[in-house]
Amino acid sequence: MQPPVKIILKPGKESPLRRFHLWVFSGAVQAVEGNPQDGDWVGIYGSDNRFLALGLYSTGSILARVVDFARRAPGPGFWAEKLGHALALRQRLGFFESRTTNAFRLVNAEGDGLPGLIVDYYNGVVVLQAQTLGMFRNREEISYGLRELLGRRARAVYDKGLPGAAGQERAPPRGYFLHGFSGPVEIMEHGCRFEVDFVEGQKTGFFLDQRENRRLLGDHCARKDVLDLFAYTGGFSVYAARGKADSVVSVDVSGKALEAVRRNLELNGLAEARCAIHREDAFGYLDRIEEGFDVMILDPPAFAKQHPAVRQALYGYRNLNGKAIAKIRKDGLLFTFSCSQRVTRDAFRKAVFAASADARRSVRLLGQLSQPSDHPVNASHPEGEYLKGLVLAVD
Repeated sequence: MQPPVKIILKPGKESPLRRFHLWVFSGAVQAVEGNPQDGDWVGIYGSDNRFLALGLYSTGSILARVVDFARRAPGPGFWAEKLGHALALRQRLGFFESRTTNAFRLVNAEGDGLPGLIVDYYNGVVVLQAQTLGMFRNREEISYGLRELLGRRARAVYDKGLPGAAGQERAPPRGYFLHGFSGPVEIMEHGCRFEVDFVEGQKTGFFLDQRENRRLLGDHCARKDVLDLFAYTGGFSVYAARGKADSVVSVDVSGKALEAVRRNLELNGLAEARCAIHREDAFGYLDRIEEGFDVMILDPPAFAKQHPAVRQALYGYRNLNGKAIAKIRKDGLLFTFSCSQRVTRDAFRKAVFAASADARRSVRLLGQLSQPSDHPVNASHPEGEYLKGLVLAVD
């Protein structure tokens, strides 16, 4: 199989692909033979005209994303093999056999060799989120491959649509069911119960990447007063309350998210007397409160979605963490996170350490956190390690 469009690289620009990197930048391209449209299949060749990879074309600085390093037809068998490889890893990790967890990531984009594709599994409901038009255009075959591989484990497949696709041909911005039907689904995570609204919720409906970090937090909350900022649907709050915290305060600016916090607390039989909910901006809440907390969680949305925003994002992380460190009680614990892919682990750590100096508090680093095993990082694509967390003891 040879796609009608060829991307030919400049001399000396083949080495990243020979090391299995999955992106082809426009600056590395010598010529494009044909007239590719966004989402078309393309063959990628070296300057010597030797085939290197099969990819999906896109407009912008990343001209193509590699989906395979073999020359073959991308039909149903192709998708079944690629998806099967991702599912086999989750099987080896024990996710399908777990009695306490029935929600996890099935496909993690570049981490599973499928750039531009996210697939999450919520107790029988499979949710797709294409991040590129190329993956969006192949959603029917992807859905079919998943149903064939999962069998009865997939009672519904929902497509979240393509973010930012309003007005694009064949790319409705809102999602729909590719197979079956389901309303909001109840999942279990390390024995904690949550309701997931994959239609209206952010991303695919729930932040599965914090699963192990939530469990770690729960181990440190007994007899503590806990503050969960940017609580969203209350993942950290539920673990804190289940961990025998004396009190848990959940803060978020979204009223709809806080309604979900209440439902999730109720699902787990947690007394409202110990759990308070505030609809408020996190920065304003920290400025307003006088009382301290023994444990704080800072899990804000991405502060830097584009490279030019990194500097401002680091200022935001420094400001936010400085306010929190100033209000935490002596010998308290701070769990602080960045999900901004553009912000490096080292830069985030430096911003948080600078915040402790601003607050005139001494802190000790107890641990560095990342995403769990169902969110693998491709060694040739280290940019996939987007989640960064620190656990700090505040003296």
